[in-house]
Amino acid sequence: MGIRELVEAGGGIVHRQAVLDVGIRPATLRAAISAGEVRRVRRYWVATSAAPDALVHAAEVSARLACASAAQHRGWWMPPGTTGRPHLHVRAHAHRPPPSGDIAPPVFHWDAPMVPAHPHALVESVPDALAHIAGCLSYEDALVVWESAVRLERLPLAVLQRYRWNTPAARRLAGDLTGLSDSGIETLFVSRIRAFGLPVRQQVLLLGHRVDGLIGDRLVTQLDGYAFHSSAADRGRDLHHDRELIAHGYTVLRFTYAEVVHQWPRVEAAILRAIAQCLHLAR
Repeated sequence: MGIRELVEAGGGIVHRQAVLDVGIRPATLRAAISAGEVRRVRRYWVATSAAPDALVHAAEVSARLACASAAQHRGWWMPPGTTGRPHLHVRAHAHRPPPSGDIAPPVFHWDAPMVPAHPHALVESVPDALAHIAGCLSYEDALVVWESAVRLERLPLAVLQRYRWNTPAARRLAGDLTGLSDSGIETLFVSRIRAFGLPVRQQVLLLGHRVDGLIGDRLVTQLDGYAFHSSAADRGRDLHHDRELIAHGYTVLRFTYAEVVHQWPRVEAAILRAIAQCLHLAR
């Protein structure tokens, strides 16, 4: 494996020591840099031209991606408006890194990590990212990100709840997780409806298919996400299931991503109107 392939396998940017540890001589590495095969980032990092900008910036200021930036890097679903400024974790008592180019001023996290970090890591651990998110985002936005992390990282709820979270916000989030949301808007929807004291069950199997939410006994809610581009056959199957549910005495309300995220009063009004008519109760 050549130097470029080695760096690409490491995510596009690796510590110089990781290259030397596989037996590549310093002179060979210097030649690869001179030839433009890879580039040097500050003194100790080696990157390809395809290295993620966020990781390069973290290396430039001797930090790790943290909080919302770590979540975004890992591909967790982020509510709109939560990924503006970069979040970086720096060593306790470290000097504040200087601004870098046209990048927005970072949010710095200085606390000791929950999980011991490898000195060459450029992204903080999953538990540390969750802990920082609990402190930086609103409860609702943080819950969305935590639920996304549980799903994408396949985190067992029992394990998360045993961590020694050091803030009340993180402990509350760990206790409120369900691990049942298939999308961020499902988490938003369920969190907001439960605030009214309404019982909402997720991913309930009804007539052979799972529904996103079941309020009470008979009020079914279905959510079409931002990336909802089902085929005609899939869409027809969904609508057929809606009709079957209605024929069996259920009320079905279907909402879009835009309605849940940007037009919530419309969604709330529809749900409360149905509740006022006792459409959630078995007849």
